[in-house]
Amino acid sequence: MYKKVIVLSVFYLINSLFYLGFSSNFDSKIIPAPDKQIFLDGFFKLNDNTTINYPNEFKNSVNFLSSYLNQGGTQYLFIKNKNASKNFVHFLLDEKLSNDEAYKIEIKKKGITITSRDNKGAFYAIQTLRQLIPASFEDKTYPNTEISIKCQIVEDDPRFKYRGMHLDVGRHLFPVEFIKKYIDALAMLKFNTFHWHLTEDQGWRIEIKKYPKLNTIAAYRDSTLAGHYTDRPRKYDKTRYGGYYTQEQVKDIVNYALEREITIIPEIEMPGHSKAAIAAYPELGCTGENVNVATLWGVFEDIYCSKEETFNFLEDVIDEVTELFPGEYIHIGGDEAPKTRWEKCKNCQSVIKRENLKDEHELQSYFITRMEKYINSKGKKIIGWDEILEGGLAPNATVMSWRGTSGGIKAANMKHDVIMTPNATCYLDHYQSENTNEPLAIGGYTPLEEIYNYEPIPEELDSESSKYIIGAQGNVWTEYMSTSEYVEYMVFPRIFALSEVVWSKNKSNFEEFTSRVTSFFDRLDKLNINYSTHLEKID
Repeated sequence: MYKKVIVLSVFYLINSLFYLGFSSNFDSKIIPAPDKQIFLDGFFKLNDNTTINYPNEFKNSVNFLSSYLNQGGTQYLFIKNKNASKNFVHFLLDEKLSNDEAYKIEIKKKGITITSRDNKGAFYAIQTLRQLIPASFEDKTYPNTEISIKCQIVEDDPRFKYRGMHLDVGRHLFPVEFIKKYIDALAMLKFNTFHWHLTEDQGWRIEIKKYPKLNTIAAYRDSTLAGHYTDRPRKYDKTRYGGYYTQEQVKDIVNYALEREITIIPEIEMPGHSKAAIAAYPELGCTGENVNVATLWGVFEDIYCSKEETFNFLEDVIDEVTELFPGEYIHIGGDEAPKTRWEKCKNCQSVIKRENLKDEHELQSYFITRMEKYINSKGKKIIGWDEILEGGLAPNATVMSWRGTSGGIKAANMKHDVIMTPNATCYLDHYQSENTNEPLAIGGYTPLEEIYNYEPIPEELDSESSKYIIGAQGNVWTEYMSTSEYVEYMVFPRIFALSEVVWSKNKSNFEEFTSRVTSFFDRLDKLNINYSTHLEKID
């Protein structure tokens, strides 16, 4: 039902045909669009006589390039760390480039020169070069023994330092193989962050060795809502569902991502969205009563109690999590935490009195600030959803603004780093078309053009406060995405638009962008990535 439903308007169909059949053969097809692309005369011929020269700093990128080229069916590139006057790929180190992610590619008849000051830039250069190579390389069907690449110069560096994509595995769990495939797609589009949402009311998805019940009880629910949350009467599939990632699997995925210049940010939700953990350890809740792992979507009153037993538990969890993830951030959630249990809880009320707090909102701030101090002691920083602003913002917190832009504006004016992810624009669980045959989604309507036209820096901010907007992120909440194919359909091609929002300094118009998207579909086919073809223009 969610396989590639074509709903192109006549305008876009004509536009696509023009692009594919009648435009210049050398129009840019790169996504995200680079800063500069200048076409030159001639072609470089890459074949099995091509050699590669590189400094040791770029070894990881060179290994990636070699592996990619050698998967095309014939051995094309031999890594030979020696100079050559022709038929070469040279990697050069230039510390004068603007930042670690900047790069320059010069493709001439005699060879290819890639210049960067860090492996990150070299890696992104390779992702650009990849898009200049026939798509049939992706599935090992390229029929020739030589690759012709149009001579050109590409200069590029990103607009934002944070370029993220999120995936919720709490509602639905996805295999390790898909997580790696997802990471591969992010790398190809020059995203540098994977936000991995690992804990939820509906399931705890990461092994914590000190608390085995998180994996025997919290990781499984007895049933799952069938149909939409708004349906009445509600129906359930009455099938046990769940699972988790072992620490060995997590280590493998983290290393896989690092090889592709992607940092993984784990999210351990607190104080809300914690019903699964409380089901495993009832003493973590305010009532101490037994609860079940949630079987439907939504927000629940059972949240972590603000008592020493809870903080000891969370600190133990953080101890194990920080050992698995080498990045600088831990995401602690902080969103959608009802205060009804806290209002009636003797433990919580005693903390409010002891700490001279005004109310339960300030108690949440106390909760987050206390956890921040502990996470900082482990050499990490915290990110939280914009609710962490309520009751006072933790001193060193980065705010992820999802309820529109107001939270991000407030945090930036307070000189806190901000990642923009407003739900109206950056939530890829919304419908992308008004077609009645679309698969079930949470609601909303976020078409491709709306994402493409998104500007992460709010106009309300002055130039100084704007510096604290460090980037943007697309969020993929999976209440209604039960399969990997379903996730892909909801993400592609909207992820193309977001990649250009966070990377490209000089975006083109939407019509030109859709031409590149249409051209990219063949590569997605070769990569076995499911996608929507909804490209219709918003009136």
